[in-house]
Amino acid sequence: MVDIGPKNIAIVGGCGKMGAWFARLLKSEGHQVTLIGRDKHRLATTAAQLGVEAADRVDAVTAADIVIISVPIDSFDFVCSGLAPHVKPIQKVFDLTSVKTGPVTAMHRHFPHSLILGAHPVFGPGAKGLAGQNFILTPTSDAENELARKLSHWLTGRGARVRLTSPEEHDRLMAISLGLAHFIAIVTADALVSLDRLTEMSGASGITYKALLTLVESVLSEDPALYASLQLNLPHLPEIESLFADKAEYWASLVKDGRRDEFARRMAALKSKLETANPDFGVSYQALYRLTDRG
Repeated sequence: MVDIGPKNIAIVGGCGKMGAWFARLLKSEGHQVTLIGRDKHRLATTAAQLGVEAADRVDAVTAADIVIISVPIDSFDFVCSGLAPHVKPIQKVFDLTSVKTGPVTAMHRHFPHSLILGAHPVFGPGAKGLAGQNFILTPTSDAENELARKLSHWLTGRGARVRLTSPEEHDRLMAISLGLAHFIAIVTADALVSLDRLTEMSGASGITYKALLTLVESVLSEDPALYASLQLNLPHLPEIESLFADKAEYWASLVKDGRRDEFARRMAALKSKLETANPDFGVSYQALYRLTDRG
């Protein structure tokens, strides 16, 4: 995966969607892949579907050159604790979680003599491949930086866009791109259901509402336990969600008090700032506009 030549790669939690996704990718690259998990039936079924090996004992990691941990955030430390006696100093250990500060700290604590690297594929298991996908790596030492450089070269060679940052900065960014976006979608869904007008809206909606509903559907279609775990484990998210609540209250007050000029002035100022910060501002809207009716 990092050095040239086929590797023996163990994926702990390989029965999950992302673990299976990477098992399929790595097998196609010529690596020998072994899935490790506790659910024997699910493990055997997934391994057979992917054409890879399966092992229901954590000590199977000893045969691997590279260990990839793809388990829920809530059980990450527990899984690392169980793996610790079997991970060797010569092995490289990666994780695929959406949160980095806690998992990277846990890997350093449980595998102090191994070379570890936090990795976050910022896409879902529906992706067709690495081309065009974002990938974040979070090295914390010179050795990890060198490993990240090699992995970055491997990923970009397959069309991925790679960013290197600290675990702390990664989590600050994810609190916005994942945490806040998910929070807005869930609260919006709660409001829509409470309004009890979903059936009537099917014949009275335009492009803006369709875009809003697409966000809601994209979040509510996923595993609720996973999203609850992200909300509870992303550092800085409570303060960001508190800021969002304050802003919602402020904008609601403009409407309630009839402050039309202030509303328009503030909205224009926001657009100006977003256009300055994002050269692609409006591109997504125009693409959506071309695919839908004017509304």
